[in-house]
Amino acid sequence: MKLYIKQKVFSWRDRFAVKDEAQNDRWFAQGEIFTLGRKLHVYDASGFEVAFIRQKLLSLLPRYYIELGGKEYEFVKELTLIKPKYSIRNLDWTVDGNFWEHEYSVTDGQGYVMRISKAWLSWGDFYELDIIDEQNEQLCLCVALAIDCITADAAKKSN
Repeated sequence: MKLYIKQKVFSWRDRFAVKDEAQNDRWFAQGEIFTLGRKLHVYDASGFEVAFIRQKLLSLLPRYYIELGGKEYEFVKELTLIKPKYSIRNLDWTVDGNFWEHEYSVTDGQGYVMRISKAWLSWGDFYELDIIDEQNEQLCLCVALAIDCITADAAKKSN
C-alpha cells in the first residue's frame, strides 16, 4: 500500500496531510507550538488521535518517542559518518537512509517493512511511503514523520 505525506506550508506549526493512492484523506498530523522540543499528534480522517510523537530533549543524538496503541517506541538516530541510520528500540526495525537521494528503507531482519522517498522539488516536504504490510500502516507513518522531524532539525542547525 502507498501513502503520500504532504507538509502544509505557511503554518506556525508542523502540519501534514496524508492521503492514500486514491487521494482520499487517511491521516493528518499537527504539531504543537510554544513547546520545548517537537511534538506531533497524529489523527485519523475522523479527527481521533491515534499516535503522539515527541522529541527527547537533552540527548546526544536525535531521539523521538512514538506512542501508538498503548505502546511506546523509541526512535534513535545512530552515530554514523556517511549514511543516516536509525533504530527503533522496543521493535526489531532499522532504518537505513541515503541522505543525498532522500531515500530510506525500513527493514525488520527478514525483509522490507517500508520504503520512503522524498520529492526533491516540491512546495513543502512531500513523501511517498511504500508499506509492505497494511497492519504496520500507523507505525510506518509515525516513523516517516520522525525522520522528517530529525532532518528538519538538522537543516535548521546548519543554517
